[in-house]
Order: sequence, then structure tokens, then C-alpha cells
Amino acid sequence: MKESTVVIVGGGPSGLAISACLTKNLISHIILEKEDCYASLWRKNAYDRLNLHLASEFCSLPLMPHPPSGPTYLSKDQFLQYIDNYVQHFNINPRYCRVVKSAMYDKVRSKWSVEANNTKEGIFEVYEAKFLVIATGENSEGYIPNVHGLDTFEGDILHSKYYKSGSKYESKEVLVVGCGNSGMEIAFDLHNWGAKPSIVIRSPLHVFTKELIRQGMHMVKYLPVHTVDTILILLAKLKYGDLSKHGIYRPKVGPLHLKNITGKSAVIDVGTIQKIKEGAIKVVASGIKRIEKKKVVFADNTEKEFDAIVFATGYKSVANEWLKDYKYALNDKGMPKNGYPNHWKGENGLYCAGLARRGLWGVKVDAEAIAEDITQTLM
Repeated sequence: MKESTVVIVGGGPSGLAISACLTKNLISHIILEKEDCYASLWRKNAYDRLNLHLASEFCSLPLMPHPPSGPTYLSKDQFLQYIDNYVQHFNINPRYCRVVKSAMYDKVRSKWSVEANNTKEGIFEVYEAKFLVIATGENSEGYIPNVHGLDTFEGDILHSKYYKSGSKYESKEVLVVGCGNSGMEIAFDLHNWGAKPSIVIRSPLHVFTKELIRQGMHMVKYLPVHTVDTILILLAKLKYGDLSKHGIYRPKVGPLHLKNITGKSAVIDVGTIQKIKEGAIKVVASGIKRIEKKKVVFADNTEKEFDAIVFATGYKSVANEWLKDYKYALNDKGMPKNGYPNHWKGENGLYCAGLARRGLWGVKVDAEAIAEDITQTLM
């Protein structure tokens, strides 16, 4: 058995951020990471053209801001370099290839017992700690909806987590399901590679440039949210015009308020909207009714054949599968049971980080709050 004050499950940005904060406060801790590297989602599962949509001042981890002289918007490679520097600076040493199978709270001893498979050495390990931090993130496992006939589809099926580029889909008909930032950017990338993309857009969504979002995030420091929302919507109308003629409708709730109450982000346009206006990217306004071999039948009874389907339908937390006492902090869907901004703290020394749907800025805030709470508890 290996003992530590804190066990952190997950070696992504959330786990690394908490480690840095705990190191600063001289608190012993262990990071258990199932992959063979830290930040594995960024290294292994990010598509090639990915860039950070938010300005760098909103994308730093605790104790190491990006330099003002650096780029305003970071590429994937630039962000990974930042992560590498972060790990080196704070001497963070995750234990890799540790797949956590069970975590339970012993009320008698007031300790968490964590069992993990060391897949590299083929052995079973047990860790014990006063505090347990869930840092597996909200993007741990790709979610693909249960579509009637999907198992009969004769083309490629993949989740956006495994999409790299559209290079293999030149001249192919590709359906993108999901109109969040990933879905919209993948549709644009497919077009750039010569594919013929269509994208399912059923729900209302806000669309902005990254510069508008940056301005809004600064304005909200000084103005009420509803005022900033009104300004942003006006500027978006001036930029894009009426998008309803292209199948895109704006929600009744403003973008920042919508983010606060639901966690749903606005779409940051990378060029997709212009291609939709030109007809190069087709909008499908109905959901999928069923699939018959290569044919997709939509809810409005229109149909079309596709060579591939990319599901940009989000992720699901899998923490409930190994965290036996998850109800101390999580709901049945593996997300925080407490509302924002108290989402990060559970009971009996259980915490969760990076599950507030607030990006890297949310990761930073969570890590600082968790480390401070643990420090105060130990005093």
C-alpha cells in the first residue's frame, strides 16, 4: 500500500494544475494517469488544425501565466510546449499506466482507498489518502448516441475525439453530427480537404469571432452580464447578418448568461459560417431518424447517402464507474452534484476539478480552490 495526503486521478491539465498548487503548499500527493503520458487528450486525440479558441490570458494554469509578449491565440503545439514547461518547472511526476478500478471511503479511518491496475508492469496497486481529487475531466469518453441502424452503416464511423484531419475524405460525402465548436471546425476542415460536408444543426446557437469573445470576457469584468450579452449579440448581427435563412437560429438567452446557467459555450467561428453561406457546407436541420447501409434518413424524411459520419456529440464522465462513493461529490451522470461556483467540493475530502464546463480558466479556478481548501483543512 502506498500512502499520501492526496491522490489525484487524472494527469490532464486539471491534475497538473492541482499538483502545482499542492507542491507550492508542500502537500504530498500522487497523480494516477491511465495513459503513458500527461495531457494525453491534447497529445493523442486532438485534431491536427486545433488551436485554442480563447485568448492566452484565459488559458493559463495556476502560478504560470503566459507572457504578455507571447501569441494572443495559441496553437495546439504551443499549448503543449507550455504544458511541458509547466510540468518541468513544478517537477510534476505522474504515475503512468495506472487504470483506477475502485475508490472507496473508509468512514472509520477517514481515508480514501484507491485500487489501480499498473498496466505496464501487470500488477495491482492500492493507494491510501486523506483527500481524493477527481481530475479525469469532462472529455474522458466520447459519447455516440444510439441511432437506429447505425450498426448497418457501410462507411466510416468515428467520434470527434479520434478525428485528425479530412485528408482521407477528399470528394467524399461526410455527415457531421453535432454543431458545437468541434463539429463546426471539423466541417470546415473537411471542406478544406476537398470533402463534401453536411452538418446537423438542430439546436439554436450563438456564433462569434474569437476576437468578440475576448472582448466580451474582458467587458464582463466591469459590466453586468446582460449588458455584455446585448453588446455581443448586436456585434454578431453586424458581423454575420441573419443566419436563420441558412438554418442557424440564435438562442433567446444571451451567450454569457447561457454559459453560466447551462455550461453551453458559444460557437467560435473559424470560417465555417462563410462556407455555409456559400453552400459549400450543407446544413441539415433535422436529426437522424434511421440509417440504412450508406443512406441516412432524417426526421423530416429527407434522405442522403454518406461515405462517413463524424459524431461531434460531446463526452461523458466515466468517474462513476470506478468511484464507488461518487455521491459525495457527483450526480448519477458523473458531473458535480453541487451547482457552480461550489461544484468543486464534495464531502469527506472528495473534490472534482475541470468539470464546470468553463475551459482552462475553470481548471485554474478549481485547482486553486481545491488546494487552498485542502491546505486550510490540514492546518
